[in-house]
Amino acid sequence: MRPYLVPVGVFVLLVVLLAVGLTLDPRLIPSPLINKPMPEFTLPNLRNPDATVSRADLLGKVLLFNVWASWCQACRQEHPLLMELARSGVVPIYGLNYKDKRPDALRWLDQLGDPYVAIAADADGRVGIEWGVYGVPETFVVDRKGIIRYKQIGALNKKLIQEKILPLVRQLQAEGS
Repeated sequence: MRPYLVPVGVFVLLVVLLAVGLTLDPRLIPSPLINKPMPEFTLPNLRNPDATVSRADLLGKVLLFNVWASWCQACRQEHPLLMELARSGVVPIYGLNYKDKRPDALRWLDQLGDPYVAIAADADGRVGIEWGVYGVPETFVVDRKGIIRYKQIGALNKKLIQEKILPLVRQLQAEGS
């Protein structure tokens, strides 16, 4: 009977580890890019594919970098908040259109509005991988020097914007960093 105890013990241990893993919130996964420079990238501009959006375009200002796609339901939910934030003028918002078809993304923006200063089109998702994107939507707060200061996995909500993102943006703007 003892030879069966080892496999049963291993099975029980695996079940416990799986159960614990299923209770974890994936939004709480810390990004290894926090307090590190944003990745180098140059991609076509979604609205004007003859132009590009690059890391250099994002330097010199505190900003939000929002990763989204037209096929993403959570992106649709957070979009009115991005529109409101863009209208407020508190912080510029740049977009990364992730694994999307250009006509679908343009139609989505035409229907829902465009809160973005510029949108990089990441059709194959390679730049998203460099940013450590797990899925869409994700939003980053980036300082003037191009250092990633915060990452939100999942859709933004009013409370998160008011209690975390805007205070951080204002702090970074005041510091001149």
